[in-house]
Amino acid sequence: MSEPALLLSLATFALIGLLPRIFFRDGRLVPMWWATAFPFFVCPVVLLLGYAGVLAPLAPSAWHRWLDPASALLSAASIGLICMTIGTHRVPLALWHQDDDAPQHLVTYGAYARIRHPFYAAFLLAFLGAFAAFPHWTTLCAAAYGAVVLNATAAREERRLAASAFGEEYRRYLSRTGRFLPRLRVPAPR
Repeated sequence: MSEPALLLSLATFALIGLLPRIFFRDGRLVPMWWATAFPFFVCPVVLLLGYAGVLAPLAPSAWHRWLDPASALLSAASIGLICMTIGTHRVPLALWHQDDDAPQHLVTYGAYARIRHPFYAAFLLAFLGAFAAFPHWTTLCAAAYGAVVLNATAAREERRLAASAFGEEYRRYLSRTGRFLPRLRVPAPR
């Protein structure tokens, strides 16, 4: 793993770690919050252990010619999407897994125009960037665990929004956007 790939990946996780302090509203760090946050703590530690030579990567060193630029691209895309998403909001969001986070309004513009959960999409890019920087079972498992837990969190949030006062508008939004990736086809309006 190259030093630039390591530093960019660590910067991405540092930005993600700062989000509860600089952007999200205050909330309680409930057990489910910690379960969701767990892989975000694991990846930077594993990256540092890999860089120090304590852990050995799964991929041969020759592959880093391609993996390091891929890691840098994924990490930069994650940082860019996080910044774009922060810029889309007029008010901070609730932390994960807060029972009292009833929606005040729907955000369907900016970073949300094509993706319903751009923060989570950016987090998934960070996990992929970490795996590309240091292909190891731990970074792979952290990415897989992160994808599962973020998907479950997104589904819970979507059910809550669909049942809210914005339900009808949100269901229309669901039909034209992807959860973490833009939809390739948008259904024709009825």
